[in-house]
Amino acid sequence: MIKKIHIENYKSIDTLEFELGRINVLIGENGAGKSNILEAIALAGAAAKDKLDNEFLVSRGIRVTRPDYMRPAFPGFNPMNKISIALDSNTSDLHLYELENNNTPYSKWVDPAAETRKKIHDKMKLEINDDYIDDIEGFIKNFKDTDKYSINIIEKLNLLITSLHEIKKIKNDLLPHQYIEGFLIFSPEVSALRTFQREGQIEPLGINGEGLLKLLSVLSSHEYAETFSELKDSLQVLGWFGDMRITNTDPIEGNRIEIKDRYLEKDQQYFGQLSTNEGFLFLLFYFALFSTELTPKFFAIDNIDASLNPKLCEKLMLELVRLAQKHDKQVILTTHNPAILDGLNLDDDEQRLFVISRNANGATRMKRISKRKTPVGERPTRLSEMFLRGILGGLPKEF
Repeated sequence: MIKKIHIENYKSIDTLEFELGRINVLIGENGAGKSNILEAIALAGAAAKDKLDNEFLVSRGIRVTRPDYMRPAFPGFNPMNKISIALDSNTSDLHLYELENNNTPYSKWVDPAAETRKKIHDKMKLEINDDYIDDIEGFIKNFKDTDKYSINIIEKLNLLITSLHEIKKIKNDLLPHQYIEGFLIFSPEVSALRTFQREGQIEPLGINGEGLLKLLSVLSSHEYAETFSELKDSLQVLGWFGDMRITNTDPIEGNRIEIKDRYLEKDQQYFGQLSTNEGFLFLLFYFALFSTELTPKFFAIDNIDASLNPKLCEKLMLELVRLAQKHDKQVILTTHNPAILDGLNLDDDEQRLFVISRNANGATRMKRISKRKTPVGERPTRLSEMFLRGILGGLPKEF
């Protein structure tokens, strides 16, 4: 996982450093810079993928504007400054992305280090694993017992093993680079989820929910039967949900989703996605995103609470925490709904809550919220209540 991120010179961010867990929730006023934090990470992902053209940035969820507006406009800041994003994981050294743009019409963002990374990647195509090295070591041991034993050959094989270990280390050092390549800012929209016809520029899921039907069709196959079953189990957070299936009965429209309402008459229990409510579609998207290795390891969801009942928000968070731990996902979420916070357990260091604000100069700041100890005899205060009462911060100042 990515453990630490350092951002410089991106929109409302002058300089910002923070440490992440597995589940990270950002709260704060509108315009405090929550989305800017997500965009800076997505920009690093685009640089890692060497896809810095505007159309690729937009498809990752970045709000692209004039290059000089992509840097801070605070007094004294140079609009030619590089945008810098550094990533640190628990398995390798720091990875730095420094992006440049000369601010002329139609100019593009460039990453001077991209060519060097590409050369390293080309050299890393050989898959090295412990079994491969063990086989060579076993061969050396058996070779010593034969009459063809040669010190010269043994020395060369030992040198090969040393080289393979070095290659493995370099490959491990590249993990943050490969990990960040898939980072997207998901912001599902009802139009994309309900029609199920569009497929996104990025597979398997576009940032607005494009490609969901195709992904569900894949997950409903025999190969992913266990995943599809787990997906349906997650949807049990909705009391009316009975079952779900993917059918291919329409020769024109092709595959479609059919949802079972446990309360309806048996001959009318199944209906299509056009008839279901928005909340179901959002939950379906989130659970599919978290439940399979086909989707990114590291991603963000902007406004996770969209179209969801407050109590359902709490249930959703509890389920997403479970899925993230099971399927090794790391996620950053933004929300304005206090109920989302009640699904967090801040005693677990992998679950983290941050308040985003602007300082006296307007620059984005980030503060981690720790679990507050409850005095003896007092009822524990829910995080949602603490948020609404202004204890956590992140609320607009009174007029």
